[in-house]
Amino acid sequence: MKLWEIFLAFFIPGIVGYGGGPASIPLVENEVVGRYGWLTVHEFSEMLALANSLPGPIATKMAGYIGYMEGGVLGAVVGVFATVAPSLFLMIVLLSVLYRFKDSPRVKKMTALIRPTIAILLGMMAYRFFVTAYEGAGLGQTAFLVVLSYIFMERLKVHPAFVIVGSLIYGAVFLS
Repeated sequence: MKLWEIFLAFFIPGIVGYGGGPASIPLVENEVVGRYGWLTVHEFSEMLALANSLPGPIATKMAGYIGYMEGGVLGAVVGVFATVAPSLFLMIVLLSVLYRFKDSPRVKKMTALIRPTIAILLGMMAYRFFVTAYEGAGLGQTAFLVVLSYIFMERLKVHPAFVIVGSLIYGAVFLS
């Protein structure tokens, strides 16, 4: 019965909370604090602060933490699954519809129009990252890291994860 309650506590906000984690926080609080009484408001706010300080989606971190507190490892798995299940279900349904009509001229035209939009959005995001880096570290440091990253990834074929870690270490040592 407890696992079913954990499932419902995170599945309902996952369906109703349009907009992702931040939009579903009050809904999760209502379920966890108000309906089931698993946490007090103070405990929920502390858990929320901790979850916000960690990388990744906020809703799944809350589901994993609360699910573990209430049902152990299986409770954590159920909570995280209940959080992602609505999106997972919708993606499967929408992709199956899209796949069914993949040869349609309208669908081909739609996907052809989406690609440049995504490219522009990625370009804008990269530009914002560059501006933020420039404001924080200066033009010389930013240019140095851009050139060095290019050399490591394109010329020496170093995995991007290692380049990111190296940049983090460089920033911690030389820019702090």
